[in-house]
Amino acid sequence: MMIDTHCHLDSQAYNADLDRVIADALHAGIKQIVIPGAFGGDLPKAREIAHRYQHIYFAAGIHPYELDSFSEDLLREFVRDEKCVAIGECGLDYFRLPESGVKSYKNRQKELFIAQIELALEYKKPLIVHVREASNDAFEILKAYPELRGVLHCFNADRILLGLQNFYYGIGGVCTFKNARRLVEVLPLVPKDRLLLETDAPYLTPHPHRGERNEPKYIPLIAEKIAEILSLSHKEIQTLSTQNAYALFTQIPPILEEAI
Repeated sequence: MMIDTHCHLDSQAYNADLDRVIADALHAGIKQIVIPGAFGGDLPKAREIAHRYQHIYFAAGIHPYELDSFSEDLLREFVRDEKCVAIGECGLDYFRLPESGVKSYKNRQKELFIAQIELALEYKKPLIVHVREASNDAFEILKAYPELRGVLHCFNADRILLGLQNFYYGIGGVCTFKNARRLVEVLPLVPKDRLLLETDAPYLTPHPHRGERNEPKYIPLIAEKIAEILSLSHKEIQTLSTQNAYALFTQIPPILEEAI
């Protein structure tokens, strides 16, 4: 069995066939899924899906591109839910910056990132972190909270982020891309006890399905590529990543292999 630790099942991309997508994932051995929060308006849908399916969980957070939807009161409403297993995804993303007011925009991202860090600490939940072209700033913020635990979603292979002792590293379809040379080089440096599998579906579809909508059923393709890079068996990656997911997301009840 495997766990997709980052899958946007609340995306409109799945409105027409969500039941089929989830059934296909189960058939492929993906027995549990975490829906990350990204936009305040989508949180009710994420929660509803998590309660509709026993093996699906969600996180409450605001993506750095969705600053206008941030409300601490709103997040608290969802964080208290029994199926909310983390805070996020939140973080810093400097890939698309405004033409003016860049400094204030970055500062606003930092403020809301820190607010969600503090929420994670208050509720003793792990943090799902999104970092894009902002590794140095993200590292400086995160290292100031040594008690914080979480995952660097879609790990960008920046070596500075390997210095975060309590963080796990989410590896997705990017590792299968032909231009993923840096990630392939850095992946062996990631501690094996902090490696997680994720799809980020419906985005970042792994090879050979690039250009199609991503789905959690493609987790085995990611696991196979990681196994190849690390010279491990598929079974070893499956076992390691599942154990790691349970170690981080402690609210997710483990499924015994013999029960599957």
